[in-house]
Amino acid sequence: MLGNMSVSVSRVNWAHAAPLLKTVREKVFICEWRIPKTIEFDRNDKSAIHMLVCDDNTQEPIATGRILPNGEISRIAVLSDFREKQIDKLVIKGLINVAKDLDLNEIYISIPLESVNYFKERHFKPLGSVYMVAGRAKQKMSCAINHVSTGKYYLSH
Repeated sequence: MLGNMSVSVSRVNWAHAAPLLKTVREKVFICEWRIPKTIEFDRNDKSAIHMLVCDDNTQEPIATGRILPNGEISRIAVLSDFREKQIDKLVIKGLINVAKDLDLNEIYISIPLESVNYFKERHFKPLGSVYMVAGRAKQKMSCAINHVSTGKYYLSH
């Protein structure tokens, strides 16, 4: 839980917030997960709507995620010091609200293979076959927007 911590959650675009978004994603995906920079930052960043979570006390960015116009949610990253505070839920809720504002019927997410059953329990269905990204087995899954559960989610590249 957030406890007495106060955060700001904002919808941002790449052109205005790239340095802040990059700070979080570099720490999580490049430094922790060892994902190459060329894979982490792609052409989809410019067309996506991003969620940015900042600690109100320090004004520092602590979490992010993005949704593409087709409903694909990705790049959900929360700095390690904040992962027990359910910041990921705030990011997911914000991205789901964006999907609703865009009148999307479904959202999509690519997840690590070991998380498939977790997402199945939350109304997601596998799409296509398992594939590899940066040495990690992934599965694309979809969920009707009116069935999305905002339970505890995992980081998602």
